[in-house]
Amino acid sequence: MNIGFALCGSFCTFDRVLPLIKDLTDAGHDITPILSFQAAALDTRFGTAASWIEKLAYLTGHPPMRTLTEVEPIGPQGLFDLLVVAPCTGTTLGKLACGISDTPVALAVKSHLRRSRPVILGISTNDALGASMRNIAVLKNSKHIYFIPMRQDDPVNKPNSLVADFSKLPGTVDAAMAGNQVQPLFTTNA
Repeated sequence: MNIGFALCGSFCTFDRVLPLIKDLTDAGHDITPILSFQAAALDTRFGTAASWIEKLAYLTGHPPMRTLTEVEPIGPQGLFDLLVVAPCTGTTLGKLACGISDTPVALAVKSHLRRSRPVILGISTNDALGASMRNIAVLKNSKHIYFIPMRQDDPVNKPNSLVADFSKLPGTVDAAMAGNQVQPLFTTNA
């Protein structure tokens, strides 16, 4: 399959997501990375933007798409069979739920959905059980949107935080391609 794989600015999860991209590539899928404006530009304690861009290009054989003009043709040209957004931040959830497409990731999703093809979201946000819950609910009830099962990552210190169980991405891909949401959607911290 041709898979678009978008990363938003939840930098603390990048080290968990990159091995999944490698696994998908090793399984024979053609992966094209897409970066949010923040993921493409910000240096953080988790790494520099340049290092993430370099790693993604090395893993996939494609330079990451980083601009609105690069992602706009995704839908019109039918570039991907499936689009993954992982990590998907609360900001991106809000934009997707409200139909705002002013970032490379949000526009990639909008463009991809014009062909009624599946989009998988891998949540990583500290306000998922707070302000972002309404956006999760809206997207859960939207056609062609699927979620990687998620869990509370630190219920005591961050009681509103949810993060995708990224190890469940392969099963989520299979389910989404069949038009199904993998279950259970919420998992335990085990």
